[in-house]
Amino acid sequence: MSVFDLSSRTVLVTGATSGIGYETARQLAERGATVLVHGRTAEEAQAATDRLVAAAGVNASQLCAFAADFTRLEEVETMARRVMAEHPHLDVLVNNAATAAPERHTLTADGNEIAFQVNFLAHYLLTCLLEPALTSDPGGRVVNVSSSLHRTASIQWNDPQRARRYSRLAAYAQSQLALAVFAADPRVTAVSVHPGVCETDLLPLYGIEGGTATQGAAHVVRLCDPAFDVVNGAYYDRDQRVDPAPAVTEGRTVKRLGKLADQLVGQHA
Repeated sequence: MSVFDLSSRTVLVTGATSGIGYETARQLAERGATVLVHGRTAEEAQAATDRLVAAAGVNASQLCAFAADFTRLEEVETMARRVMAEHPHLDVLVNNAATAAPERHTLTADGNEIAFQVNFLAHYLLTCLLEPALTSDPGGRVVNVSSSLHRTASIQWNDPQRARRYSRLAAYAQSQLALAVFAADPRVTAVSVHPGVCETDLLPLYGIEGGTATQGAAHVVRLCDPAFDVVNGAYYDRDQRVDPAPAVTEGRTVKRLGKLADQLVGQHA
């Protein structure tokens, strides 16, 4: 894989303290990018940046730690305000943070099913709030790290919180489908990518052996390169552009999801 230079780029990576997110941050920084490293807590984000400096030899001046617990939308809003103040121009937002849905139906303090909020709603809110930074210059883009499991999903429009019928796999898949549909929203140029099944905390959902987080991250990083032309709403399976599930490109579904998400993030947007 050719190494491209990203020294003039600023990229925010959510969920950058482990797995594909950490590897994505490392590969971006090694290519010269300024990387905003998001973690659930300030301590976790700082530990990840320290590790990037110590273990990967990244220049500390290229890294900035940001924290927000995605189970709390007000923390997402606070982080977005700080990003806008410190980095009014953002080239790429990598929406990578994810949680495997728990065995039992769990709601956040905001009243949303936890996987739907952490994997999708928090990223929806963050993207909307960072839109001015992403569109301050032409070429800004969003890379949603989704999953091939979106193909097995349906969005339960009358019960998005899965209160009536809950299964962890269906809840996780619904969040990944929503993330892929959101990439087709016309407000900001966005793509979604399935980075392959990797040895991360989410591996048990797939029930098979995975590749390395480094391999998965390489597919994400490639989509951050401005020289790599992307089509808004495109879906990539590793390094191949493929057709996503039909719902992803349905105009009605894209509009309906935006309306639902706006309702659920409410006063924070």
